[in-house]
Amino acid sequence: MPTIIVKVLGTVLVTALISRPLWSPGADPGILREVSALGISGALLTVAVFFGLVALYCRLLQRTLALIGPEDRAASPASVWWMFAIPYNFTEDFYIVRNLTRSLTADGRTAPEAVRRWAVLGYAWCAFQILSLLPGTPGYLGGAIAIPLWVAHWIMTARVRRALATGNTAVSPVYRP
Repeated sequence: MPTIIVKVLGTVLVTALISRPLWSPGADPGILREVSALGISGALLTVAVFFGLVALYCRLLQRTLALIGPEDRAASPASVWWMFAIPYNFTEDFYIVRNLTRSLTADGRTAPEAVRRWAVLGYAWCAFQILSLLPGTPGYLGGAIAIPLWVAHWIMTARVRRALATGNTAVSPVYRP
């Protein structure tokens, strides 16, 4: 199936999940209930902190991709900022992980096993992030699993970026064939 169709269909489905409280009054609002329970100030602070963390993560992904030569990049380093294009980002996050995976593979300095682990972890947090949009227990469990996976992916990305930047193959998942 062409990429554009997957992105459009994915965005439509995510939009339906996010907007569920609007078209299904009385339905479990999921995470929106917790955010609104914090009051306006608490909700704004929570959202600001979350988006601040996403911005730091995007910056790390951008810097990692920038360390790979243009001839080996599957996407522009700036493309990672699509993570802020809600609700499109839920689908696009999979493509961001895919593009970085392809770039790391083409670059060849990161061990294939490390690239695979990095990709699996990335795809996993993306999938659980979408599950977190479901109402009730499945949504809570999806979010509870997505966040630690995201943090683990962030840590692994930082290690890969550091190894690419320093060329320190003795303590990193990076190697030179």
